Amino acid sequence: MSKPLLPLLFAGLASLAEAGVVVKAVPYEIDGEAYEGLLIYDDKVSGPRPGLLMVPNWLGVNEASAKKAARAAGDQYVVFMADLYGKAIRPSNPDEAKVAANFLRSDRALMRLRTQAALAVLKRQPEIDPEQLAAIGFCFGGGAILELARDGAPLKAFVSFHGNLDTPHPEDARQIKAPVLVLHGAEDPAVPQAQVDGFIAEMKAAKVDWQLVSYGGAVHSFTNPLANVPGRNEYHPVVAARAFKAMNDLLDEVFAP
Repeated sequence: MSKPLLPLLFAGLASLAEAGVVVKAVPYEIDGEAYEGLLIYDDKVSGPRPGLLMVPNWLGVNEASAKKAARAAGDQYVVFMADLYGKAIRPSNPDEAKVAANFLRSDRALMRLRTQAALAVLKRQPEIDPEQLAAIGFCFGGGAILELARDGAPLKAFVSFHGNLDTPHPEDARQIKAPVLVLHGAEDPAVPQAQVDGFIAEMKAAKVDWQLVSYGGAVHSFTNPLANVPGRNEYHPVVAARAFKAMNDLLDEVFAP
Protein backbone atom coordinates (compact mmCIF):
# COMPACT_ATOMS: atom_id res chain seq x y z
CA MET A 1 0.00 0.00 0.00
CA SER A 2 1.26 3.46 -0.87
CA LYS A 3 2.19 5.88 1.91
CA PRO A 4 1.76 9.67 1.71
CA LEU A 5 4.52 11.00 -0.49
CA LEU A 6 5.66 14.22 1.14
CA PRO A 7 6.38 12.77 4.62
CA LEU A 8 8.62 10.20 2.96
CA LEU A 9 10.50 12.93 1.09
CA PHE A 10 10.45 15.63 3.77
CA ALA A 11 13.90 15.05 5.24
CA GLY A 12 15.56 14.82 1.87
CA LEU A 13 13.83 17.91 0.53
CA ALA A 14 14.58 20.13 3.51
CA SER A 15 17.36 21.82 1.54
CA LEU A 16 14.87 22.83 -1.15
CA ALA A 17 12.52 24.33 1.43
CA GLU A 18 15.40 26.29 2.94
CA ALA A 19 16.15 27.67 -0.53
CA GLY A 20 12.57 28.89 -0.91
CA VAL A 21 11.42 26.09 -3.17
CA VAL A 22 7.82 24.97 -2.74
CA VAL A 23 7.12 21.24 -3.17
CA LYS A 24 3.41 20.33 -3.14
CA ALA A 25 1.95 16.87 -3.50
CA VAL A 26 -0.87 16.93 -6.05
CA PRO A 27 -3.19 13.91 -5.98
CA TYR A 28 -5.29 13.05 -9.02
CA GLU A 29 -7.08 10.11 -10.59
CA ILE A 30 -6.99 8.32 -13.92
CA ASP A 31 -9.88 5.95 -14.56
CA GLY A 32 -10.59 5.74 -10.84
CA GLU A 33 -7.00 4.92 -9.82
CA ALA A 34 -4.93 7.15 -7.54
CA TYR A 35 -1.87 9.06 -8.78
CA GLU A 36 0.24 11.68 -7.03
CA GLY A 37 2.65 14.11 -8.66
CA LEU A 38 4.61 17.06 -7.32
CA LEU A 39 4.25 20.76 -8.08
CA ILE A 40 7.59 22.53 -7.66
CA TYR A 41 8.47 26.21 -7.93
CA ASP A 42 10.43 29.05 -6.34
CA ASP A 43 8.18 30.97 -3.95
CA LYS A 44 10.27 34.15 -4.27
CA VAL A 45 8.51 34.98 -7.52
CA SER A 46 4.84 35.94 -7.54
CA GLY A 47 2.31 35.72 -10.32
CA PRO A 48 1.67 33.04 -12.93
CA ARG A 49 4.69 31.62 -14.73
CA PRO A 50 5.14 29.28 -17.67
CA GLY A 51 4.44 25.68 -16.71
CA LEU A 52 6.60 22.67 -17.45
CA LEU A 53 5.27 19.14 -17.38
CA MET A 54 8.14 16.93 -16.27
CA VAL A 55 8.27 13.16 -16.58
CA PRO A 56 11.10 11.81 -14.39
CA ASN A 57 13.38 8.87 -15.04
CA TRP A 58 12.22 5.30 -14.54
CA LEU A 59 12.46 5.52 -10.74
CA GLY A 60 9.48 7.85 -10.90
CA VAL A 61 8.49 10.47 -8.33
CA ASN A 62 11.24 10.61 -5.72
CA GLU A 63 13.63 12.96 -3.95
CA ALA A 64 16.29 13.01 -6.67
CA SER A 65 13.74 13.86 -9.35
CA ALA A 66 12.25 16.59 -7.16
CA LYS A 67 15.68 18.21 -6.90
CA LYS A 68 16.09 17.98 -10.66
CA ALA A 69 12.65 19.56 -11.10
CA ALA A 70 13.73 22.43 -8.86
CA ARG A 71 16.82 22.92 -11.02
CA ALA A 72 14.67 23.01 -14.14
CA ALA A 73 12.17 25.39 -12.54
CA GLY A 74 14.70 27.94 -11.32
CA ASP A 75 12.90 31.24 -10.82
CA GLN A 76 11.28 31.16 -14.26
CA TYR A 77 8.95 28.16 -14.37
CA VAL A 78 6.49 26.09 -12.39
CA VAL A 79 7.14 22.36 -12.80
CA PHE A 80 4.60 19.60 -12.37
CA MET A 81 6.26 16.21 -12.02
CA ALA A 82 3.97 13.58 -13.50
CA ASP A 83 3.29 10.25 -11.83
CA LEU A 84 3.03 7.75 -14.70
CA TYR A 85 2.98 4.63 -12.53
CA GLY A 86 0.26 5.32 -9.97
CA LYS A 87 0.47 6.19 -6.28
CA ALA A 88 0.84 2.54 -5.25
CA ILE A 89 3.94 2.01 -7.41
CA ARG A 90 7.12 3.66 -6.16
CA PRO A 91 10.16 1.75 -7.48
CA SER A 92 12.96 1.51 -4.92
CA ASN A 93 15.64 0.03 -7.18
CA PRO A 94 16.46 -0.37 -10.89
CA ASP A 95 14.91 -3.84 -11.11
CA GLU A 96 11.53 -2.55 -9.92
CA ALA A 97 11.86 0.52 -12.13
CA LYS A 98 12.58 -1.61 -15.18
CA VAL A 99 9.37 -3.58 -14.69
CA ALA A 100 7.27 -0.43 -14.26
CA ALA A 101 8.88 1.40 -17.17
CA ASN A 102 8.77 -1.54 -19.58
CA PHE A 103 5.08 -2.02 -18.86
CA LEU A 104 4.41 1.45 -20.26
CA ARG A 105 6.98 1.20 -23.03
CA SER A 106 5.11 -1.86 -24.27
CA ASP A 107 1.82 0.08 -24.34
CA ARG A 108 2.46 3.50 -25.85
CA ALA A 109 -1.25 4.31 -25.95
CA LEU A 110 -1.42 3.93 -22.17
CA MET A 111 1.79 5.92 -21.75
CA ARG A 112 0.28 8.73 -23.80
CA LEU A 113 -3.00 8.60 -21.87
CA ARG A 114 -1.25 8.90 -18.51
CA THR A 115 1.01 11.69 -19.73
CA GLN A 116 -1.96 13.60 -21.17
CA ALA A 117 -3.76 13.19 -17.84
CA ALA A 118 -0.79 14.70 -16.01
CA LEU A 119 -0.76 17.57 -18.48
CA ALA A 120 -4.41 18.24 -17.68
CA VAL A 121 -3.46 18.44 -13.98
CA LEU A 122 -0.73 20.97 -14.75
CA LYS A 123 -3.19 23.12 -16.68
CA ARG A 124 -5.43 23.38 -13.60
CA GLN A 125 -2.74 24.79 -11.31
CA PRO A 126 -3.29 28.48 -10.45
CA GLU A 127 0.45 29.16 -10.34
CA ILE A 128 0.90 28.67 -14.08
CA ASP A 129 0.10 30.60 -17.23
CA PRO A 130 -2.01 28.08 -19.18
CA GLU A 131 -0.99 29.65 -22.49
CA GLN A 132 2.72 29.05 -21.80
CA LEU A 133 3.31 25.33 -21.40
CA ALA A 134 6.06 22.92 -22.40
CA ALA A 135 7.15 19.39 -21.49
CA ILE A 136 10.51 17.99 -20.41
CA GLY A 137 11.61 14.48 -19.55
CA PHE A 138 14.64 12.53 -18.38
CA CYS A 139 15.65 9.02 -19.56
CA PHE A 140 12.37 7.06 -19.54
CA GLY A 141 10.63 10.41 -19.13
CA GLY A 142 12.33 11.79 -22.22
CA GLY A 143 10.79 9.01 -24.25
CA ALA A 144 7.42 9.66 -22.63
CA ILE A 145 7.34 13.34 -23.55
CA LEU A 146 8.29 12.49 -27.13
CA GLU A 147 5.24 10.23 -27.21
CA LEU A 148 3.23 13.15 -25.85
CA ALA A 149 4.51 15.24 -28.75
CA ARG A 150 3.59 12.50 -31.23
CA ASP A 151 0.13 12.45 -29.65
CA GLY A 152 -0.39 16.04 -30.77
CA ALA A 153 -0.29 17.78 -27.39
CA PRO A 154 -0.71 21.56 -27.92
CA LEU A 155 2.41 22.72 -26.11
CA LYS A 156 5.11 25.27 -26.96
CA ALA A 157 8.09 22.86 -26.84
CA PHE A 158 9.22 19.33 -25.95
CA VAL A 159 12.67 18.66 -24.46
CA SER A 160 14.15 15.19 -23.92
CA PHE A 161 17.26 14.71 -21.76
CA HIS A 162 19.05 11.42 -22.53
CA GLY A 163 15.72 9.81 -23.39
CA ASN A 164 14.93 6.85 -25.60
CA LEU A 165 14.01 7.94 -29.12
CA ASP A 166 12.29 4.89 -30.58
CA THR A 167 8.56 4.59 -31.19
CA PRO A 168 6.31 1.94 -32.72
CA HIS A 169 4.38 4.71 -34.49
CA PRO A 170 6.84 7.03 -36.29
CA GLU A 171 4.08 8.16 -38.61
CA ASP A 172 2.51 9.98 -35.63
CA ALA A 173 5.31 12.55 -35.79
CA ARG A 174 3.07 14.35 -38.28
CA GLN A 175 0.98 15.39 -35.28
CA ILE A 176 3.82 17.22 -33.51
CA LYS A 177 2.82 20.86 -33.05
CA ALA A 178 5.92 22.47 -31.51
CA PRO A 179 9.72 22.43 -31.55
CA VAL A 180 11.41 19.26 -30.29
CA LEU A 181 14.82 19.39 -28.60
CA VAL A 182 16.70 16.14 -27.91
CA LEU A 183 19.74 16.38 -25.62
CA HIS A 184 21.69 13.17 -26.15
CA GLY A 185 24.90 11.63 -24.88
CA ALA A 186 26.98 10.66 -27.92
CA GLU A 187 28.31 7.59 -26.09
CA ASP A 188 24.94 6.51 -24.62
CA PRO A 189 24.72 2.68 -24.87
CA ALA A 190 21.00 2.78 -24.00
CA VAL A 191 20.25 4.86 -27.11
CA PRO A 192 22.39 3.37 -29.90
CA GLN A 193 23.14 5.15 -33.15
CA ALA A 194 20.53 3.14 -35.04
CA GLN A 195 17.88 4.60 -32.74
CA VAL A 196 19.25 8.09 -33.26
CA ASP A 197 19.24 7.60 -37.04
CA GLY A 198 15.65 6.35 -36.92
CA PHE A 199 14.57 9.39 -34.93
CA ILE A 200 16.25 11.77 -37.37
CA ALA A 201 14.53 10.06 -40.30
CA GLU A 202 11.20 10.26 -38.46
CA MET A 203 11.56 13.99 -37.80
CA LYS A 204 12.64 14.74 -41.36
CA ALA A 205 9.79 12.74 -42.87
CA ALA A 206 7.25 14.63 -40.74
CA LYS A 207 8.93 18.02 -41.33
CA VAL A 208 9.11 18.70 -37.60
CA ASP A 209 10.94 21.70 -36.12
CA TRP A 210 13.58 19.65 -34.32
CA GLN A 211 17.10 19.76 -32.91
CA LEU A 212 19.32 16.94 -31.66
CA VAL A 213 22.38 17.93 -29.65
CA SER A 214 24.86 15.07 -29.26
CA TYR A 215 27.32 15.67 -26.42
CA GLY A 216 30.72 14.04 -26.84
CA GLY A 217 31.96 12.06 -23.85
CA ALA A 218 28.50 11.76 -22.30
CA VAL A 219 26.62 8.51 -21.68
CA HIS A 220 23.17 7.82 -20.24
CA SER A 221 21.83 9.81 -17.25
CA PHE A 222 24.34 12.63 -17.67
CA THR A 223 22.13 15.05 -15.68
CA ASN A 224 21.77 12.68 -12.71
CA PRO A 225 24.24 13.37 -9.85
CA LEU A 226 23.57 9.86 -8.50
CA ALA A 227 24.47 8.07 -11.74
CA ASN A 228 27.75 6.22 -11.25
CA VAL A 229 28.04 3.22 -13.58
CA PRO A 230 31.13 3.94 -15.68
CA GLY A 231 30.54 3.76 -19.38
CA ARG A 232 26.78 3.39 -19.02
CA ASN A 233 25.11 5.75 -16.53
CA GLU A 234 27.33 8.64 -15.42
CA TYR A 235 26.78 12.17 -14.22
CA HIS A 236 28.58 14.71 -16.39
CA PRO A 237 28.22 18.12 -14.69
CA VAL A 238 29.62 20.13 -17.60
CA VAL A 239 27.31 18.50 -20.13
CA ALA A 240 24.38 18.73 -17.70
CA ALA A 241 24.89 22.50 -17.41
CA ARG A 242 25.08 22.84 -21.18
CA ALA A 243 21.93 20.78 -21.62
CA PHE A 244 19.91 22.82 -19.13
CA LYS A 245 21.13 25.98 -20.87
CA ALA A 246 19.97 24.57 -24.21
CA MET A 247 16.57 23.89 -22.66
CA ASN A 248 16.34 27.41 -21.27
CA ASP A 249 17.39 28.95 -24.57
CA LEU A 250 14.59 27.14 -26.39
CA LEU A 251 12.05 27.99 -23.71
CA ASP A 252 13.08 31.66 -23.80
CA GLU A 253 12.38 31.57 -27.52
CA VAL A 254 9.00 29.83 -27.43
CA PHE A 255 7.72 31.72 -24.37
CA ALA A 256 8.77 35.13 -25.69
CA PRO A 257 5.94 37.70 -25.69
